[in-house]
Amino acid sequence: MKPFRCEHGVLVPLDRANIDTDQIIPKQFLKRTERTGYGDFLFNDWRYDGDGAMRPDFVLNQPAYVRGSVLVTGSNFGCGSSREHAVWALDGYGFRCVIAPSFADIFRNNALRTGLLPMSLPRHAVRQLVDLAIEQPGTVCIVDLEDQSVSAGDVRFRFEIAAFERRCLLDGLDDIALTLEHERAIAAYERQRPSWLPDLTRQPVTGS
Repeated sequence: MKPFRCEHGVLVPLDRANIDTDQIIPKQFLKRTERTGYGDFLFNDWRYDGDGAMRPDFVLNQPAYVRGSVLVTGSNFGCGSSREHAVWALDGYGFRCVIAPSFADIFRNNALRTGLLPMSLPRHAVRQLVDLAIEQPGTVCIVDLEDQSVSAGDVRFRFEIAAFERRCLLDGLDDIALTLEHERAIAAYERQRPSWLPDLTRQPVTGS
């Protein structure tokens, strides 16, 4: 998982609440077996019309925001189904942080395990950031996880995050990496296992 420390990126306003995972990545794109390539389909039904042409009024199709990496949006972001693909699509597009008043729990957990920072701020703070990004397209936002602060233009806010979640993001630790921190203890335990228990290190026996 890519560590998250300090992100400097264009602030992208998506002033809608209750954006669900089917809007983030529509179901027809879930047939892929890889974790990559979903960024092309992020918000597909909002970005493109029925003929596949870009909708010029959608924020990601506007030149000032097209390379943005910090999304600021409405409450209950990521509600709906539990598909991890929603986080993969945001990450694949290039977003490193999503700022909202609240997130769906499963989406938030998936984000943290992918290296995408789900930042919760009070509604008034989110409103200021949305208005700033709309009024001044291309505004750069600085998200500093070490300092637990976000700033853009003349506004600056601090945000809260659990110490464990912060550490995992800073060090780029997903569930597998966290397990491997105990590799020596795991190896020591395996060496002491009774011989009659299954040995996971053996090569499978193949028939002749």
